[in-house]
Amino acid sequence: MTGEQRTIASTEAGSGITIRFWGVRGSLPTPGAATVRYGGNTLCVALQCGPHLLILDGGSGIRGLGGALAATGVPVDADILLSHTHFDHICGLPFFAPMFNRRARIRFWGGHLAPPSGISEALHLSWRAPLMPDLDKAFRASLSFHDFTAGQELPLHPRPRVETTMLRHPGNAIGYRITWGGASVCYITDTEHPATGIDDNLCQFVLGTDVLIYDASYTDEEYKSRIGWGHSTWRAAADLADAAAVGQLVLFHHEPSHDDIMMDEIASAAAQRRPGTLTAQEGMCIIAVPRNTGGAANPPPVQPANP
Repeated sequence: MTGEQRTIASTEAGSGITIRFWGVRGSLPTPGAATVRYGGNTLCVALQCGPHLLILDGGSGIRGLGGALAATGVPVDADILLSHTHFDHICGLPFFAPMFNRRARIRFWGGHLAPPSGISEALHLSWRAPLMPDLDKAFRASLSFHDFTAGQELPLHPRPRVETTMLRHPGNAIGYRITWGGASVCYITDTEHPATGIDDNLCQFVLGTDVLIYDASYTDEEYKSRIGWGHSTWRAAADLADAAAVGQLVLFHHEPSHDDIMMDEIASAAAQRRPGTLTAQEGMCIIAVPRNTGGAANPPPVQPANP
């Protein structure tokens, strides 16, 4: 069995949430020798909660996930939770193999758009002329589109519990808290910390979560010239994780100008500031388990071959 197949295999209920990072870069893809270790694909994270597959964002990294899913031969039944529809978060959707499989069922969720706009309109615009060929006729999967209001719990019953919150980002973005089998994962990307350092509402939303995946685009020095851009820093991530008594912190949405050498420096500094902090890499797989079981919040990260 390949590394990709291992990471998308179902886990039993109560055994935790398997988290696989397929794209970790923000803003735009950055392929090349300088980013090969951390990866250059944009945002996509797969969560396997027992038999339930949740996909967080559809950046260029979702293409690799689609290939791995297609290789299993098992029809895909998945919910894609979009933080928002900036291009780095949706550019991989037209290249997601299950979209072309008539046995696949895919549900899109979005909560950042004000009425009368909606997630269906935004996505269809992105995969029609003049931005793309008219792909509606090419897609064979059963697709559905669901809008919600930030703060609403998504009606995925009996699937994992999914709570939502609004983030601090131009044009809005949504943060998610997924709970399954007693374990919780918070996906908080494309958000900016306030001048006070801690977003009190966000602190309450992520309070006590087992895994926090957080936008840590900038260093403190870089952030000074990027105030208002809607992104945060690795130090703010550590401060939030401490304030909210988070278990495992994972840094995410890496700035495209940060090569592997700089990412190593950030990873080292963040781990010194908050021991155990992980810096997301493509192919990294961790398992979120409830800390009250007496076990570790996560085993050491698995690093299978890049997809």
